[in-house]
Order: sequence, then C-alpha cells, then structure tokens
Amino acid sequence: MKLNRTAVALFLSLLLATPLWAAKSDNSAAELLHLLDYIGVDYPTTVEQGVITNPGEYSEQVEFSQRALTLIETLPEGEPQRELLKQARTLQSLIADKVAGNKVETLTQTMQKQVIELTGITTTPRRAPSLSRGQQLFQAHCTSCHGTTGHGDGPLAASMDPPPIDFSDRSRQDKRTIYGLYNTISRGVADTGMRGYTELSEADRWALAFYTGTLPFSDADVTAGNKIFQSGKHKELVSNLDALTRLTPELAQLQAGEDGVAMLAYLRANPGVLVGGTAALGKARQILQQSLDAYLAGDSKQAYRLAVSAYLDGFETAEAGLRNLDTALVSDVERTMSNYRNLVKNDGDLQEVRDAYQAVDVLLIRGQELLATTSLTPTMTFVSAIVILLREGLEALLVLAAIITLLIKADRREALPWVHLGWISALALGGVTWWVSQYVVAISGASREVTEGVTALLATAVLLYVGFWLHSKTHARSWQRFLKEKIHGALHGKALWALTGVAFLAVYREVFETVLFLEALNQQSGSSEGEKMLWWGMLTGVAILLLLAWVLLKTSLRLPLRLFFNINAFILFILAIIFTGHGIAALQEAGYISAQHLALPEFDWVGFYPTVQTILGQSLVIAMIAGLFLWERYRNTHSPE
Repeated sequence: MKLNRTAVALFLSLLLATPLWAAKSDNSAAELLHLLDYIGVDYPTTVEQGVITNPGEYSEQVEFSQRALTLIETLPEGEPQRELLKQARTLQSLIADKVAGNKVETLTQTMQKQVIELTGITTTPRRAPSLSRGQQLFQAHCTSCHGTTGHGDGPLAASMDPPPIDFSDRSRQDKRTIYGLYNTISRGVADTGMRGYTELSEADRWALAFYTGTLPFSDADVTAGNKIFQSGKHKELVSNLDALTRLTPELAQLQAGEDGVAMLAYLRANPGVLVGGTAALGKARQILQQSLDAYLAGDSKQAYRLAVSAYLDGFETAEAGLRNLDTALVSDVERTMSNYRNLVKNDGDLQEVRDAYQAVDVLLIRGQELLATTSLTPTMTFVSAIVILLREGLEALLVLAAIITLLIKADRREALPWVHLGWISALALGGVTWWVSQYVVAISGASREVTEGVTALLATAVLLYVGFWLHSKTHARSWQRFLKEKIHGALHGKALWALTGVAFLAVYREVFETVLFLEALNQQSGSSEGEKMLWWGMLTGVAILLLLAWVLLKTSLRLPLRLFFNINAFILFILAIIFTGHGIAALQEAGYISAQHLALPEFDWVGFYPTVQTILGQSLVIAMIAGLFLWERYRNTHSPE
C-alpha cells in the first residue's frame, strides 16, 4: 500500500516537474534572445562613425553583451554552443571597437536564429492573438508613456530618461520582430521606464505585441497587403505564425520589396489567417520538403525524424477539421505519409522516395484547397462537437459503468469513491496536461502519441484482467465463493488501487485527444456564432454521455447475475481489442513501430487499422481471450462442486 502510494506520488511529481524544468530552460533562452534583440536594435543609435552618441545606452550594450555570453555558457554543450560562444566574443569586440551598427545588427540576428535552432524555444503564440484585445491593453497600460497612437508622446514622456519609444519610427521599428516586442513586454528593459508586464497572461502579452507591431504601418499598407496576400504572391515569405513573429519589416523589404512590407503589415493586423488547418498542412508540406532534402543529402535518420514530425506536428493538428470535410482524404494522407516514412526508414530507392513524397504533397495540397474554400457552418460545428465527445467518451464510459455496476451488485458502495478518484484524477491530469501544452511548454506530437499509445496498451492489459475476472464469475459457485472470500471481506490495499487505476487509464487516454480535436474544430468554425455552437455541442455531448451512463447503470443492475457478467466481460474484451489497435497505431505514428499497410479499409472507431502490426497485435489479444475462455470452461467443467 505504502509502496503504491509512493510510486504514484513519484510519477505525478516527475510528470509535473518535467514541463517546469523545460520552462526554466526556455526562460534562459528567452532572456538571451531578448538581449540579442535589444542590442541589435539599439546599438546602431548609440554609435555613429566610431563615436559614442549616447554613453548611457552604450554602457548598456557592453553590459548586455557580457550577460549574453554568460547565458550562452549555460546552453547544451556541443559545436553549436561553441560557435555561439565565439560569436558572442566577436560581438563584444565589435561593440568595444565601436564598429558600424549594421555589423552588430547582422551578427545578433544570426545569433538569434542559432539560439532558436539549438534550444528549440517556442517563439510563437499558441493561437492567433486578438488585435482588439491588444488595443485595449495598449490603451490601459501604454498610453501614459507612449501616447494614444504610439508616437512616444504620452503625459509622462517629458519626464522620462531615456524617452519612451516612438512606435511609428520606421527606421527603428523596421528592425523589430513581434517576438522581440513580446520579450520586451514580458521582461521590460533595465534602467528605463519600461517594466515587464508579468501580471498579464501569455495570450495578453502576445496580443499587445501584435498590436504594437501594427503601429508603424498605415491603413493603406494593410489594405495593399491584403490584396497581395489574397493573390498568393510572395506566399513563401510567411507561411505560419512562427515565421510571422520572427520576420522584421527590413527583412521583408529585402526579400520581396514594398510588397513584402505591405503583406507583413496585413498579416500582423490579421494573424488569424495563418492558423487553422490550412496553415497546419502548409507546415506539414514544409517539414516534409526538409525531410526529402535531408534524404537526398544522405542523412536518412534526420529525414525520418522530420517525416514523423511532418505528420505529428503538421498534418495531425489539422486532421480533425479535415476529417469533418473528407474522411477518405484523411485516410489517404495517413497511408501515403506512412509509406513515405517506411521508405525513408528502410533506406528505400531514391526514385521511390521521391515518388512517395510527391504522392503525399499532392494530397496535402488538396487538403489545403478544401480547407481554404470550405468552412464549417454553425450546425456542422454543433454536430461535430457532439460526435467528438461521444466518440472519445463512449469507450471510457463503458469501462466505468461495468466497474461501478459490479460494486453496486456486490453491495460494496464504499469502494465507489476509489473509482471516482480514478476518473476524476484522469480529468484533472488531462486538464493539467492541456494547460502545460498551452501555457508552459509545447508538448510535441511524438510525446502525445507515445503517451496515448502506452496508455492504451496499459489499459488493454487491465481490461483483459478485469474481463477474465468477470467471466470467471459467471458460474454461480464462483460468484458465491468470491462473495464469501473477497467482497464481504476487507476490500483494501491493492484492490482499491486497482479500481482507481482502471478508471484512470480508461479516461486519461481520451482527455487530451478530445481537447486537441475540439481546439481544431474551434479554429475551423471561424465565427462567433460557430464558437457558440461549439460550446452548445460540447454541453450536449456531455449531457448525452451522462444519459447513456444512467441508462447503462439502470439496465445493468436489472440484469440476471450470469447475464450481467457475460455482457460486461464481452464489452471489456471488445474494448481491449480496440485499445490494442489504438495503442499500436499511435506508436506507429510516433515512429516507434513500423507500419506495413494492407489494401483494406480503415475503421478507427473500432480500432481497426489496416497494417500488419496492428492486426497481429489484435490477433494475439483475441487468441489470449479465446485460450483463457477455453481454459476457464475446462476448469469449471472438471473442478469439484
């Protein structure tokens, strides 16, 4: 009992400590990026032709460059870190020699890119920010210094040294990224009137950063950018939110001229056009292209890693929305992407790999076109939300109903709190997992799939155990013996923890995936009316699940004892087979198990995925069920009364 509690406490501690450790690591990288951004933007105004024009600012550049070097020393050791250390010392030398500002600016931009690549720090918001919210925050927190229009002419500006930034100054703002603005809002700037707004949520800080990033541009710039974006011209300039937050107007100008600056102005004012299914499929195509390039360069391991990422971090985030429109297309994409991964993993023929890549790319383009031209109606959003809740919740509900009914029939209601502890803990931990992924540190697609796969297979083992146990009680004498020896005895220790574990595993594997699907649906709904219908659909789905739970309990309690055990054992066996399919498929998607596809239809609702591995796994479970069923029948036939 003590050991089990200790193990559970240790598991939960590690689970919660991991994202917090990662957040601390991200915090150091974020500070480093903040310093490099500040140096790159401010240094050119402190030195002109080798002469210091602002001694106070110059002193800060020297101090910040030393701090940047210290932070780089804490990064993971290896060649990338050694290169950054070399560059940091070069940066200190350039500042000490009072070189031209463009050299320092270029070096800091290069270093920022390398820090992001080395640390993998997230430089983009979790969802598209609200510009109206950003404007409200600006008026509430920023106008006293920066003025109502951001010209640096607020009531307190005259008394401040240095003066507040003029956000309409293009010479300065052309060097700023949205991520740089976000970091400044989050951390502030030492020895200035700009403090960090840590009391604001992450979403609010991103909203404020995006709104501030629109101030250098006019309405005419935004209108012109809209036309350019809609025409598809320069679409390679910004393909997703991550690219948008790291692009400066200066770089947009270099890459696409005035068109690039105008399009950047439009996208900063309308970041929502870069999220949702279309952007996710664009990300999948981009990563897949990188995978092919790596394979052509002879790096098959990197190519395979990127191929897995293209599916998990790109396509799968759009899967729920695309499935609402074309289920067959989703199945085709999954099959062709799996085929591409297998070829890359097994060092396939170069032409075959190219052909497989092309097949995937064609399907992803078709998916982009479908999502771009089709939006869910409020009614479709409502129905889809109900379907998602029922699809993800029904399996867990069947398991919980079987256990709860068993305890009630055995007149052991005092054990019910342990079952409730299991499913309530699963909901709570699922909520924590979602919160961690949204607000602390991103959970990669691979981590998500491994969690789902392992949990599903653990649930399979538990379901088989409980199913065999239920089946063994179908004979009257077995039930009477059980009542005498177990149920009417002390139900405690391992038995109670087992009840909690079954309920936990049955529910937890469904929770995070449900949230993921509902978020994708929310992005695709595209309107306030659609969002409202999404909530109504969720509430309706929960109500239906509660009604089904009530019906299942009432029906089960009225069943004859033998029929009750047979039906519940059958349900748990079927669920064990389904969970086996889900678990193996999830590990295949994460790249831990290979997948040999068969020319058969897929029925993911019942856990049937047409691969050799999933069918073999499910066949093994079926054979175990059949073998133990025969053994139980033989034992009951030949055992004495």
